[in-house]
Amino acid sequence: MKKSLLAAVLFSAISLPTFSSDSIKQSISIDYDKKLSDLFVHFHKNPELSNLEHKTSARLAKELASQGYEVTTKVGGTGVVAILKNGNGPLVMMRADMDALPVEEKSRLSYASKVTQISPITGKKVPVMHACGHDVHITSLVGTARLMAKMKDKWSGTLMLIGQPAEEVGPGAKGMMDDNLWQRFGTPDYALAFHVEAQGKAGVINVLEGSPYAGVDSVDIIVHGVGAHGASPHTGKDPIYIASQIVVALQSLVSRELAPREPGVVTVGSFHSGTKHNIISDKAHLQLTVRNTNEATKKKLLEGIKRIAINIGRAAGLPEDKLPEVIVSEMSLPPTVNDKNLARKLKSVWQNIMGDDLVVSEPPKGMGAEDFPFFTTDPLIPSVYFKVGGTPQADFDKAANGGPAIPSHHSPLFKIAPEPAIKSGVEATVHALLALLDKK
Repeated sequence: MKKSLLAAVLFSAISLPTFSSDSIKQSISIDYDKKLSDLFVHFHKNPELSNLEHKTSARLAKELASQGYEVTTKVGGTGVVAILKNGNGPLVMMRADMDALPVEEKSRLSYASKVTQISPITGKKVPVMHACGHDVHITSLVGTARLMAKMKDKWSGTLMLIGQPAEEVGPGAKGMMDDNLWQRFGTPDYALAFHVEAQGKAGVINVLEGSPYAGVDSVDIIVHGVGAHGASPHTGKDPIYIASQIVVALQSLVSRELAPREPGVVTVGSFHSGTKHNIISDKAHLQLTVRNTNEATKKKLLEGIKRIAINIGRAAGLPEDKLPEVIVSEMSLPPTVNDKNLARKLKSVWQNIMGDDLVVSEPPKGMGAEDFPFFTTDPLIPSVYFKVGGTPQADFDKAANGGPAIPSHHSPLFKIAPEPAIKSGVEATVHALLALLDKK
């Protein structure tokens, strides 16, 4: 039977679970108090930068192996793959990212990170912090592993747990795929992941039928000019002036070429040119981030950027061999797109078990990106990426009444409430896995 047909057959068989949700909730609560709370603090106090997650992956591998999983390390660098076979049935993957950020923690938590590492990008010593909640993800993965190992009589199939490196810098998932992930361990019938969300109410599951994360492309525009004295601009071609016109014109792509309800972002994050007050440079360099939720929007934006840059160069009188260069990075992240039917099914499972007040479908307010689609796009695997709220309602109330704002992800002030986030993360994941690995 072909893989796609098998997945369709398995998907149609997903039903609401018949096991005791109260016993699962109680088991998670006990495990948090005895194990997961301390494990989270350990991960938070000992963060590691992208591709340097050696101690983190070793600890994660040890925790998973202790539960009877067949564990392989150093997949795609520091990646961890844990397999638990439990009879006939589908292969279901759950992924958690492990890396931290070069940020100095200022959260004032008692377990705040004081770690420094040598950045592989800059070669300099930098502070390191879990400023995006990946410590929640790997702690929850361990909690999920422990509970699924104890409940083998409740499910049938193969569970694949992945500890992924380098999500923050982009190539982590692709690196594992380039290391023949599916060829070595099997191609999943379903794939799952979640992200803790500082802007979400603690413990609340947020799942969409569409795209929870955008695709992203990095674009460089090199504007060539003719250098001259600043007092004689007519003798040259000012690349700063030409590049400035490009920056302004690029704003029309989203406002005038995309439909009002079609999401897209074109941001110029860097503009470099010149060396001195009175010198007209001969080159300007723009760096852009371009975001989309589908291939059609991506194509429209990238083609528009090239059209605008080149033709503004022509309008400025640049010769054809000196027109602006538009360079699209090969490291492109596709949008994260949830399988509509699978998202609908899992939302129903979670509402039935966890309650309507703990399950929402709120669209994102920004265009953040994820590398998870490298696992699910080629071949296409039915997948759901959901979010778990990490901030107590009391903090939102204080912010609404003039108190401190909720710190964003990647902020030195970032913090979440680990207990409700980890408990809900484990609970939602376990119920999703039990529904997909249903013995019936």
